[in-house]
Amino acid sequence: MNSTDMAQEKSFRDIQVSSSEIGVRTIALNDLWQSLKEGYDDFSAMPTFGMLLSALLYLLFALLLTLFLVGTSPLHLAFPIVAGFTLIGPVVSVGLFEVSRRRERGLDVTWRSTFDFVHSASFAPILALTLAMMLLYVAWLFSAEFLFFGLFGDDPPVSASDFVTQLLTTRRGGALIFYGNLLGFIFAFAALAISVVAFPLLLDRPASAATAVAVSIRAVTSNLVVMAVWGLIVVVLLIAGAVVFLIGLAAVLPILGHATWHLYRKIVV
Repeated sequence: MNSTDMAQEKSFRDIQVSSSEIGVRTIALNDLWQSLKEGYDDFSAMPTFGMLLSALLYLLFALLLTLFLVGTSPLHLAFPIVAGFTLIGPVVSVGLFEVSRRRERGLDVTWRSTFDFVHSASFAPILALTLAMMLLYVAWLFSAEFLFFGLFGDDPPVSASDFVTQLLTTRRGGALIFYGNLLGFIFAFAALAISVVAFPLLLDRPASAATAVAVSIRAVTSNLVVMAVWGLIVVVLLIAGAVVFLIGLAAVLPILGHATWHLYRKIVV
């Protein structure tokens, strides 16, 4: 990037915007497919970067799983830990959003330039939103544990096989599946509403975290059916990527990250 481009980027990022200045479009289901195609193009142009971020997500997963499982072996938290990663996926995808943003604007895309936002006005609100998403993740884990002990507190499973047996054959196991999925849906929808537009917006325009969240919620409520389908697509692709020992996620995660940027560009004016 030459000095003129750098000056334009700095000037662009230093102009504060409010929620009322940001418009939201109504999109169609076809826009989701188009976003996925554009996300695949971005991934194909720089696959190594996306795969590295996927590896980072794996490391975070391994760390959290170790912290929760060492010593006490809470089997009931294994699924919530894995499923909850959809809540913090946007946090890990910030670098992918920046790759797509820079490619779209014709700026240079290197490992170093991709993280230039750390030195910009965007970093503080991105950090604030990241902390909020992490708190949401922790709240999900605590809620899942509270639900489990509310149903199994007096007689918890003593082994993995016992847990699976009770989960599939007992009334309280059925209740755990039903209410656990309902609870997960609520948290997943909250995460989608808060972050799907907010993180890309903070890279694209220098807004506060509160402004970005407000616009994201407005974008989701204005496109409720389409965004619900998008959430379903994300879940299906993540499950498909995880089927083969999580190997497929190395491609699925970055493609979804890039696609989210293009979806943002279609929604926000």
